[in-house]
Amino acid sequence: MSNSTLPQHDDAPNNRREIFGWAMYDWANSAFSVTVISVFLGPYLTSIAKAAADPNGLIYFLGVPIKFDSLFVYATSMSVLLQVFFLPLLGALADYSHLRKTLLQLFCTIGAGATAGLIFLSDGWHWFGAALFIVANLSFGASVVFYNAYLPDIASASERDRVSSFGWGLGYLGGALLLLLNLAFFTFRDALGVETSWAVRICLLSAGVWWFGFAQLSFARLRSRYAVRAVPAGDTAWSVSFNQLKTTFRDLRRSPDTLKYLVAYLLYNDGVQTVIATASVFGSEEMKMDSSELILVILMVQVVAFVGSFLFGWLAEHFGTKSSIALSLVVWSAIVIYAWSFLQTTAQFWAMAAAVALVLGGTQALSRSLFSQMIPKGREAEYFSLYEISDRGTSWIGPLLFGLANQLFGGLRYGLLSLAVLFVSGLALLLLVNVEQAMRDAFSASEEVS
Repeated sequence: MSNSTLPQHDDAPNNRREIFGWAMYDWANSAFSVTVISVFLGPYLTSIAKAAADPNGLIYFLGVPIKFDSLFVYATSMSVLLQVFFLPLLGALADYSHLRKTLLQLFCTIGAGATAGLIFLSDGWHWFGAALFIVANLSFGASVVFYNAYLPDIASASERDRVSSFGWGLGYLGGALLLLLNLAFFTFRDALGVETSWAVRICLLSAGVWWFGFAQLSFARLRSRYAVRAVPAGDTAWSVSFNQLKTTFRDLRRSPDTLKYLVAYLLYNDGVQTVIATASVFGSEEMKMDSSELILVILMVQVVAFVGSFLFGWLAEHFGTKSSIALSLVVWSAIVIYAWSFLQTTAQFWAMAAAVALVLGGTQALSRSLFSQMIPKGREAEYFSLYEISDRGTSWIGPLLFGLANQLFGGLRYGLLSLAVLFVSGLALLLLVNVEQAMRDAFSASEEVS
């Protein structure tokens, strides 16, 4: 069945106005990942849970005892588990119904609203805060699927590396700017007469307002490219989604290079995410840095990653996307080996964090743009839901390796070194991916559904 499309001028890629609008969604939602997840919510939610805990440090959910300092971790795990289940179904629904933009708006609104609702997070409300965070993080992941799915529509294959890098770059810059504003507000809270708990809650509120507010620019400029298609009589949205997914998994089995790339991405991105997640622990425990300096490191990483996104976009243009990703993985491997063997001073930690930031933006931006070329037309949201799951839903391998190495060898440095396994194995599998064949497979799958 052929898709009914809007006029051709609405379909044309490389429209600067639309590309800027698309990239601004990264600017908007980075407020959640940086201000909420990386800095403010974890410590604040933990402190509230601690105040509600019994003398043994336990809080209870339906009679099940939970250590107070595990609440944020469990809430994060629950939100990721829900993403693993829901994202492929939502992606399939978006591709079938052509409601990609509507669903992006819906989940942005839900996620930003739940984030803004954290303004009410006070003593005794720790379960409320955990529930809001689960909703916000699930909605964040869903909206990113629909956002990423726009990339093949707004940018031609030759421009995709540059556009993806531009999006990631704006995301890092937006996240850094709001964090800087919040840190300034938090630092001078006493002079402003604002109690500490209220200062944290206002910072959390600001992330929701920032996310929703700047997203309106994206919604004003992103165009729907297909006529909305209703669910057939006798079917439901979920039954249609399941049927779409069956087709997608069938196509994946016939596209071994795309599948190989997804597994490679799963491996090396798990290493990337584990470095991000454990860097502050390493800095505080191994390097004896205080929380204020670690927050400044996070801010520096955001700014340098902005530069790195554009640097690797330039490298991809001159040396190829796959080769540039491979180069970044070599650098990642060198970084964890350096941390294990040579890192001694705080100044060296700052330099290593800068190196991490430089390859962080490039690895993420180019991985997205390369995958976008392996997707059958009309299946963008479905495939990017699988990509998002590889990004989030399997991020247990790296922490497990890190934890086991730390426990067996008695040091966080060995935990970081163990991540070289993920970078090297991901690199080895990436080098085996035939990108041109993956693109041919995607084109053949597109023709079957056109």
